[in-house]
Amino acid sequence: MEKLNNKIQSYADILRLTYLKKSVESTIHQAQIDKPSYMEYTLSLLEREVIQRQETDYQRRLKMANLPQNHDLKNYDFDFSNGITKSELKQLQELIWLEQNYNIILMGPSGTGKTYIASGLVFQAIKQGFKAYFITMEDLINIMRLKDMTSSALGKYNRLIKSHLLAIDDIMMFPMQKHEAVAFFNLIDNLHQKSSVIITTNKSPKQWAETLEDEVLATALLDRILYRCEVVKLSGESFRMENRKTIFDKKQ
Repeated sequence: MEKLNNKIQSYADILRLTYLKKSVESTIHQAQIDKPSYMEYTLSLLEREVIQRQETDYQRRLKMANLPQNHDLKNYDFDFSNGITKSELKQLQELIWLEQNYNIILMGPSGTGKTYIASGLVFQAIKQGFKAYFITMEDLINIMRLKDMTSSALGKYNRLIKSHLLAIDDIMMFPMQKHEAVAFFNLIDNLHQKSSVIITTNKSPKQWAETLEDEVLATALLDRILYRCEVVKLSGESFRMENRKTIFDKKQ
């Protein structure tokens, strides 16, 4: 019996049947109790293998998405007024815009929920089976700078341009060098009408030319981003400042 189990595990390993490889004995034992038909038993094995693969794929995509700690929009605080309504956020979470390759710009002051909403939409996309990533503008610039020098950076860059959804956090916060701006334009141009992009920024599109120090490049960049795009303007005070933590006992 043990020899047969080992042989099944070996074949399962070759065929990459992860569930069967890990649970040969328990699966056979349960079948001896339930006494399913051959068809029922085969269907059960295939179903469990599919579920295992789907879960493994989900965990892989979730890990690679590089989401910040707080990213589940189920915990969104609607008592905090920032200019987006409950129905609007629900509509964004339905991801119809993603299926249509629409872009989203989340624009507003620091602390109004731009990053939280962007990462939450990436998380929602991952749950629905999309390849989605969250990245800061600083990390993106580093990847673009190193992609011609290291295989790891090139691999990350290739994943980004093959994504269904890419969320870029805090763009145009700092001035960009000309070669960085050109590389960023090339990335957006590669994604144009093939993928969706979420951008968070505290500057209006009109101010992008000042940051890029190139009006022609800024116009071409905006032309691609705004072609099919919803601009969500967030407002209000900083959520972090309103909910600032303290080390002191407030009762004292």
